[in-house]
Amino acid sequence: MSRIGKKPIKLVNGVTYTYDKEAGVVTVKGPKGELTQEIDPSFKLVENEGELILDRPTEQKRHKAMHGLYRSLINNMFVGVSEGYQKKLELVGVGYKATAQNNVLELSLGYSHNIFLAIPSEISVNAETEKGKNPVVTLEGSDKQLIGQVAAKIKALRPVEPYKGKGVRFVGEIVRRKAGKQAAK
Repeated sequence: MSRIGKKPIKLVNGVTYTYDKEAGVVTVKGPKGELTQEIDPSFKLVENEGELILDRPTEQKRHKAMHGLYRSLINNMFVGVSEGYQKKLELVGVGYKATAQNNVLELSLGYSHNIFLAIPSEISVNAETEKGKNPVVTLEGSDKQLIGQVAAKIKALRPVEPYKGKGVRFVGEIVRRKAGKQAAK
C-alpha cells in the first residue's frame, strides 16, 4: 500500500477544487492562480472533515504505482495556489551577471555572448546583485513542476564544475570539490 497515497490532503481556506470524473481532470483555484491535472478517471476523490483523500479502485500494480504520484501532484497544486513555490539560483564565477526585464532573463556566464532566456508568463523572475556577493536569480510561481523545469534549464547553461566551483547552482547547494593536480614526488 502506498504510504504517500494514503496521506490526506489538507483543504485550505480560499482554495476550491473541481473534479471532472469522466474526463479525469482535477482543477484547483486559489489566490495565486489556477492549476489543472489529468488523472486516471477510475480514482476517486473523497472529501471529509476538511481533508481530501484519494482512493484507488483496485490493487492492480498500475493503480498502486499511480496512487502516490496522483496524491503528490494534487497536493502540490493545493500548496502552489495557496502559498506558491520559489527557487533561488546563485551564479558563482568572476564576471557572472544576471538581469531580468519583462520575463526575459539576460545571463552573462563567461561565454563570448550574453544568453537571453524567455521565462514562461506563469513564473515571475527577479535578479538581484549585491556588491561583494554572487548574483541571485529568484523564480516564483504556483506550478512546482514548471519552476523546477525552468531552474534546471538555467542550471544547464553553465553546470558547476568541481575544481573551482564555478557555475550556476541553487542557493545553499553544496558542491563537492576535487583536488587539482598533485606535485610529482
